Amino acid sequence: MMRDTLYRRIDLRIVTLLLLAYLLDCIDRTNISFAQHQIAQRIGLSVRDYGFAAAIFFFGYVLFEIPSNLMLPHVGARRTFGRIMVLWGLTTAAMGMIHDRYIFYVMRFLLGVFEAGFAPAMLYYLAIWYPRERMSTVLSLQQLAVPFSGILTGLLSGFILQGMDHVAGLDGWRWMFVLEGLPSALLGLAMFRLLPDSPAHARWLTPDEAQWVQDRASSSMPSSHAHFGSVLRDRQIYLLAIGYFCVLCGMYTLGFWLPTLLRRAGAQNDILIGLLSAIPYCCATLALLAWGRRSDRHQERRWHCTIPAALGGLGLAGCAFAGDNMLLALAALSFTASSIYCAYLIFLSVPSDIFKGEGSVGGYALINSLGLTGGFVSPMIIGWTTQLTGTVVVGMLCMSTIMLFGAVMLATFVPGGQRPPAPAMATE
Repeated sequence: MMRDTLYRRIDLRIVTLLLLAYLLDCIDRTNISFAQHQIAQRIGLSVRDYGFAAAIFFFGYVLFEIPSNLMLPHVGARRTFGRIMVLWGLTTAAMGMIHDRYIFYVMRFLLGVFEAGFAPAMLYYLAIWYPRERMSTVLSLQQLAVPFSGILTGLLSGFILQGMDHVAGLDGWRWMFVLEGLPSALLGLAMFRLLPDSPAHARWLTPDEAQWVQDRASSSMPSSHAHFGSVLRDRQIYLLAIGYFCVLCGMYTLGFWLPTLLRRAGAQNDILIGLLSAIPYCCATLALLAWGRRSDRHQERRWHCTIPAALGGLGLAGCAFAGDNMLLALAALSFTASSIYCAYLIFLSVPSDIFKGEGSVGGYALINSLGLTGGFVSPMIIGWTTQLTGTVVVGMLCMSTIMLFGAVMLATFVPGGQRPPAPAMATE
């Protein structure tokens, strides 16, 4: 069909570019989890210090996310994405020059400041290209960046940490930040040329195609938030953000502590940890694709989000008790990663069901900002409880409880029922 051919072109030009950008984003955000052991030895970093360094990123992100996204409709997508990527890439690379934990804290905070707005900007941007009935499938493709980053970060970081340690007199963790940060800055520069601000600015679409794509995306949902003030008054957004917060607590538990759990299960070599960490993310990749398509096929979001969130909570409890049994730990981590990422994916489709219009970009940012406090809370709780008790078990059980509470919130407040797809155009 004509529409499928058209959307495949958009997938290739838009989704592929955003997937690559988000892949680099996830790598630069979580690569400290693989460098934790080496940094702790070289500059003196306790478990609690690491938890704080991981968490302070989200403090900067949340503070600046809404202002960053409110600027997007005025400055355009390509300038927004380009600015964010160049600044976060250079900041990541600069982290290879730090010499004490306090500068480490400052750089992690600045990384959050410069990256602020990236994820909700992507959701807003995709919503001006795709109608509701395609969103979960599109997001499942674009969000492949998340599990892919888990695979690549482990393999790449493990190799750099061990293979480049003391090359040219620099520690392996310093090389890791430099070599993984500079590609983000380079892609940010490319964004200024490659990414159109909207369908109307895409030179590879005819005027009729651009108008049809734009009309289809804007007509599939009501424009219920014409300005940011209406977003701030919407009670449902805050309730949904609580559920999102719980899901992100679980997701960043894996993102920042998976190497620690593997080391606890018996893996000591950096390269081996990188290889083993790829297994849960490979499983999550397959689950993500299948679950996103299933949600779109049934046009249902509530239970496709709630059920994997509940399973993810149970999985975190399983990870806590896996102990030094490597096979059990990998099975629990794979199950947990698949469940949490499926819940995360489907939740990303929910805001586009609720609002469209000028205020929607602020709505995406508000939900993401409130939810991302989970990225601050999760490493802080686990770092503090681990230093206090000498084990990650208590912190993991706390995160399991939070995830299960989040499943209840999602079951209660994610809109239920099915929505009919937008009517087909006669020219299709």
